[in-house]
Amino acid sequence: MRLPHKPSALVVAALLAAGLSACAAGAPASGPGAASGTGGSASSAGEAAKLSGTLTVFAAASLKSTFTKLAAEFEAANPGTKVALSFAGSSDLVTQISQGAPADVFASADVKNMAKLADAGLLDGTATNFATNVLAIAVPPANPASIASFADLARPGVRVVVCAGQVPCGAATAAVEKATGVTLNPVSEESSVTDVLGKVTSGEADAGVVYVTDVRTAGEKVKGIPFAEADQAVNTYPIATVGSSKNKELAAAFVALVTGAEGKKVLGDAGFGTQ
Repeated sequence: MRLPHKPSALVVAALLAAGLSACAAGAPASGPGAASGTGGSASSAGEAAKLSGTLTVFAAASLKSTFTKLAAEFEAANPGTKVALSFAGSSDLVTQISQGAPADVFASADVKNMAKLADAGLLDGTATNFATNVLAIAVPPANPASIASFADLARPGVRVVVCAGQVPCGAATAAVEKATGVTLNPVSEESSVTDVLGKVTSGEADAGVVYVTDVRTAGEKVKGIPFAEADQAVNTYPIATVGSSKNKELAAAFVALVTGAEGKKVLGDAGFGTQ
């Protein structure tokens, strides 16, 4: 009787290969890069995109109300983040950043001060314009000096307060003076627009030249007097990430909020023009 032939080596190899392939197809994938059902890789991507850390924002004093609100919205939308706000005159903030102050984002009340940082190579990329603002006159609610126009501010005996020339609101005031031929004789020049407003609300001044947004923020503490000549000096507000920022991803996300739809809504509600 003849015995059956032994399977050849080629046949054995083929059978083994087929068995190994079947096992590999049925076994679940493992390792840090493997997907699990429908959520494995998507979950990892979501975790990688989560923002965290502290963001330091230097912003013009006239942005205090709006940026405080936007910072709160940013923190609520990104648990684990903290926005530290520092407000002052734009020129003072530029000086601080130039001297190494740790800032991630800078928002200026004019393009001139932002350009100083850009020219010094202290920005990450280019700045984005996000709002505009114009001047207005703020007087105490009773308007004791009977101010009705920009020219009234030059009357003898009127205690008027303005921003210093290097501050955006001061430069805008000087531009209006030049355009109208009206020369003011202020009793003081302040380093920020909020300081000017403070002189008016405390009764130390009969009038102050501020922004329309400051008048709105002050509410019943002051009376606002608009004047047509304010259109001669419209300030444009730019925002940018500072080059020395340690958290540029977080900075970019905050800039996106300010320049996006929600930022425009908050700024528009406060009286700013939006880009």
